[in-house]
Amino acid sequence: MKKRVILRFKRNTIDKPIVYRLVKDYDLTFNILRANISPKAESMMVMEIEGEEANFTKGMEYLQEAKIGIEPIEQDISRDEERCVHCGLCTSVCATEALDINRETMRVNFDYEKCVACELCVRVCPVKAMHVSFT
Repeated sequence: MKKRVILRFKRNTIDKPIVYRLVKDYDLTFNILRANISPKAESMMVMEIEGEEANFTKGMEYLQEAKIGIEPIEQDISRDEERCVHCGLCTSVCATEALDINRETMRVNFDYEKCVACELCVRVCPVKAMHVSFT
């Protein structure tokens, strides 16, 4: 099982080894897609978490007990290939490099696995080729 989630940390939970426990105690693997961590304010981390379903469930229960907010990412970004004119504007706002330009073909590539559904590409696309869909 693999899911993308947003974890929200309160000020008093920032110093706990949360990710370490997910790996060690629940045998989950993770990829941090985006993070904004601050010791004096609420922090957030966008993660892709993967593991056996039972371990995933136990890991999520641990996070809830530790008072970590969990928000599943229930939206997906897709691209309408027929509409896309490969102008590259979306690549300038894509922090995860899910969108990049192939310099040989000058076409925009979209790597779904890197996408964190931040919607910045949707906002800047002049031909509205990028779409948000809710799962």
